[in-house]
Amino acid sequence: MDLRKVKKLIELVEESGIAELEVSSGDESVRILMPSGVTAVQSIAPPVVGVDSEAVVSASEAAVVQADPANSVAATVIRAPMAGTFYRAPNPDAAPFVEIGQVVAAGDVVCIIESMKMMNEIKAPTGGVVADIATANGTPIGTGAALITLG
Repeated sequence: MDLRKVKKLIELVEESGIAELEVSSGDESVRILMPSGVTAVQSIAPPVVGVDSEAVVSASEAAVVQADPANSVAATVIRAPMAGTFYRAPNPDAAPFVEIGQVVAAGDVVCIIESMKMMNEIKAPTGGVVADIATANGTPIGTGAALITLG
């Protein structure tokens, strides 16, 4: 199954609002899951040989804005647009992209997800202060997992 077909299936799942779709064709199978609480996620592709950067989803497409009842300030939860391994820094010897309490601007790289041997930079969809880093460095994560909360 080529990437165009997978993208079309993803679009159909988004438009229909269903939570899960599995399609099999011969010995190929594709399963698309829409995580609960994540809206407008585009191009989440299952492992497909030869996937290029077109299948990478920006964090702004996978961010969810939630109300924080404790202080009535909207918080942005940056969620994983794909499954992979979460990294806080560009390499083991480098400083983390962000720390709790740090101010970030929209478009700043906040972490990396390694998926299918590709390093995918995850960018802040909005500006804010890093309130929480929900995932430990080097941890395997699933699609839709909460990564970083901006307050």
